[in-house]
Amino acid sequence: MQHTAVYEVVPRPAAMNVWERRRNRQLHWLVECIAEGTGTFLYTFAGAGATAAYVLGNILELPGVGSILQIGIAYAVGIALALAVCWSTSHGQFNPSFTIHAVVFHRFPPLKAVRYIIAQIFGAYIACLLVYIQYKQYIHAAVDALKAKGTYDAMMFTPTGPGGIFGLYVNPGANLGYVLVNEFVCDFILGIVIFSCTDPSNNLATPTTMAWLISLAYGVVVWGFSPIGLAANSARDLGGRFAALTLFGTAASGGKYAALAALTNIPATLLAGVFYELVLSDSTRST
Repeated sequence: MQHTAVYEVVPRPAAMNVWERRRNRQLHWLVECIAEGTGTFLYTFAGAGATAAYVLGNILELPGVGSILQIGIAYAVGIALALAVCWSTSHGQFNPSFTIHAVVFHRFPPLKAVRYIIAQIFGAYIACLLVYIQYKQYIHAAVDALKAKGTYDAMMFTPTGPGGIFGLYVNPGANLGYVLVNEFVCDFILGIVIFSCTDPSNNLATPTTMAWLISLAYGVVVWGFSPIGLAANSARDLGGRFAALTLFGTAASGGKYAALAALTNIPATLLAGVFYELVLSDSTRST
C-alpha cells in the first residue's frame, strides 16, 4: 500500500514547512510534552467543568444543573477528545501511571518520562484554574452560602463542596481501606481495558474505536464507583490538588487520602500490565 503525505494533498505555506522540519528535528521533545499537557488539560477541563455544575447547582439550589451521569459523560468525552487531538503526537499517555509502566516494561527513556509527568500534571493544573475563573462568581456565591448556613467547615473540602471541584476528596468518615480497594480495582480494570485497546493484535479495538472504548471504560468507573472515592489518574489528582491549594490554601491538602489518590493507580496499572501480558496478550495473533 502506498501512503501519501498530508502536504502532498493539502499544500502548506513555506514558513510552516520550515517550522515543521525544525520542530521535528530539534523541538520534538517539547511538542510531545505540550501534547501530553494538552491531553490532560482536555480531560480535566471537561470533568472539572461538569463537576462544578453539579456541586454548585446543589449548593445554590439550581434545579437540573449537573449530575453524576453528566460528570461521567464529561470525563469520557474529554478522554476521547484528548486521544483524538494528541495521540498522533505523543501516543497519548496522559497519566503518570502509564508513563511509569512504559519506563518499566518498554524501555521508555526515564528523562522523557519525567518531562511527560510534569507536563501531565501542569495540564490538569491549568485546566482547574481556568474552570475556577469561569465559575468564579458561582463559587464565591456557594462559599458564602455555606458560611451563612454554618456548614463551610464540614462541606468545603468534600466531594460536594467547592473545593471538591478541583481537588479530589472522600466523604467525611469514609473508611480509607474500602476507598483503597475501590481505587485499586477500578484502576486495574482501566489498565486492562487500555492495554487491550492499544494492543495492535486486538482486531476489535481498531484505531477508530480505541478512543471511545477507553473513554467508556472511564465513564463506567465514574458512574459506578466515584461516590466511594476515585482518582484514576495521578495527573488529574495532583494537578487538581495543587490548584485547590493555590486557590484555598493548605486546608485543601486532602489529609491522608491525598497519598492514596495520587499513588494507588500506579501499582494497579503496573499489575494490570503484567496480567495482560501474561494472560491476555498473544504475539502470535494475526492482525
